[in-house]
Amino acid sequence: MKIHFYKYQGAGNDFILVDNREITVNHHNAKMIAGLCDRRFGIGADGIMFLQNKDGYDFEMVYYNADGQPSSMCGNGGRCIVAFAKFLGIIDAETDFLAVDGPHHAKISATGDWVSLQMIDVADIHKDEEAYVLNTGSPHYVAFATDLANKNVYADGYAVRNNDTYKANGINVNFVEPSREGYFVRTFERGVEDETYACGTGVTAVALAMAKHHNQTGSIQTPIKVLGGDLNIRFNYDGNRFSDIFLEGPAKLVFEGDVEIGD
Repeated sequence: MKIHFYKYQGAGNDFILVDNREITVNHHNAKMIAGLCDRRFGIGADGIMFLQNKDGYDFEMVYYNADGQPSSMCGNGGRCIVAFAKFLGIIDAETDFLAVDGPHHAKISATGDWVSLQMIDVADIHKDEEAYVLNTGSPHYVAFATDLANKNVYADGYAVRNNDTYKANGINVNFVEPSREGYFVRTFERGVEDETYACGTGVTAVALAMAKHHNQTGSIQTPIKVLGGDLNIRFNYDGNRFSDIFLEGPAKLVFEGDVEIGD
């Protein structure tokens, strides 16, 4: 069968999006999903999302990693699907939708290319030696780095993701270096099993971990640069719990097309 798809990117994190409100695509097929996300033999993407109807919400976000497996929350994917929903005429300036980690609220600019997405509250952050480990909808390992621009993020991230502690369930590995504006972050992402140009839950995890590291409390805003552009994270921290967390950044349509898939 032939399906119509849209390609979006949020700070270089790229996704295939499919309007599946009529449930025309049976997406429980890892081989098909991985094939569509393949950069040489498919469309190419860090992941794929299906926008579906859900009672009580504007829509539901169903997300798969590039390896074809169902994923935990994807922050930049969440921002892109909000832009997609506006493009489809489902929403206007605000939305409430359901993702794998629960309900999310978001606001989108009138031009439809800048999204502010509310993330889940976070209370639990612990240390693994010098690194911070926390879950912002997906699990993250946050480690300081020097000369990050030249770091072998694939090799070093792969080693952490596959060590004895994290191999069974996997973890996203974020390397962070202070910059003049805020922080520079590079990420090895599980499910993609490679470095990605951005990771929304990852930069969120970095911002929270850095606030804890520097004993910051109150209303905090953290600009972060990734390989694909600039993101902003704002939140409140009372010393025990992070709340009102928003991931903000660009979400843009790249192209659309049709692709043939197996029945």
